Amino acid sequence: MRIAKGVITAAGNSQRRIPLQTLVDSDGETRTVLAMLVNEITAAGVEEICVVVAPGDETEYERAVPDHHGSVRFVPQQGTHGYAHALWSARDFVGREPFLHLVGDHVYVGRGSNSAAARIVEVASASSCSVSAVQPTHESLITRFGVIGGNPLRDVASLYSVDAVVEKPTPTEAETRLLVAGLRTGYYLAFFGMHVFTPAVLDILRHDIERNGPSGASVSGALNTLASQEKYLACRTGGERYDLGPRYGLLTAQLALTLSGQDREEFLATLSNMLASQCLAGTQSSAR
Repeated sequence: MRIAKGVITAAGNSQRRIPLQTLVDSDGETRTVLAMLVNEITAAGVEEICVVVAPGDETEYERAVPDHHGSVRFVPQQGTHGYAHALWSARDFVGREPFLHLVGDHVYVGRGSNSAAARIVEVASASSCSVSAVQPTHESLITRFGVIGGNPLRDVASLYSVDAVVEKPTPTEAETRLLVAGLRTGYYLAFFGMHVFTPAVLDILRHDIERNGPSGASVSGALNTLASQEKYLACRTGGERYDLGPRYGLLTAQLALTLSGQDREEFLATLSNMLASQCLAGTQSSAR
């Protein structure tokens, strides 16, 4: 199975400004979040890219990827109908082909030379099925993510057959339905914000949208259905994902990028000086 197309969703009211924010990447270059996501996709060997945006945001988003003029298409989502409808809005671009999908409000920090996107493209190509990247996530955080239940594959490390998908489960629900052998107690496999989808996913979304309306579909619900219909794998990646939506999300992502990059030592020296100054100020304040 060859994956030649990529889709980034960035149309939601709560996330539409996030991909336009700038961060300093691991190479020390200042880029927009969108440019980092596009680079992640192209590093996986995928050159045709579609970004689903809110109507009217096309020009501003195009300016956010100056190194990729002409190679990225911008498709407006008609109406504020949520994540599933945003993904469905890319159907004409995707056609009947499998595609790599990244959400627009995450930043990915890899380990080693291979990116997480390249890894799941490799797995999907070899297995000819949908593959979702996952990351062990503590139960205190799983209410922010889709979470899978499944079983480790005996012959391949870090791969799991998916049996169930639940969107933002409570810890009690996860303990009942989403336990995965081999994880530490209190940890579950939550989505990484990165997937390879076969055309079957859009078929399920189409059915859900026709039955429940454009706002009534759910990506996690579609993937739960997918798991009951055909082979569907989860891949535990070697990197980390950072959700930019929560408070201090951008700051946390920037810290992670800096600590993984060429400016690590300089940054640690600066941070140590800052912490020392704060401790000294606190000591002096307590002594008064």
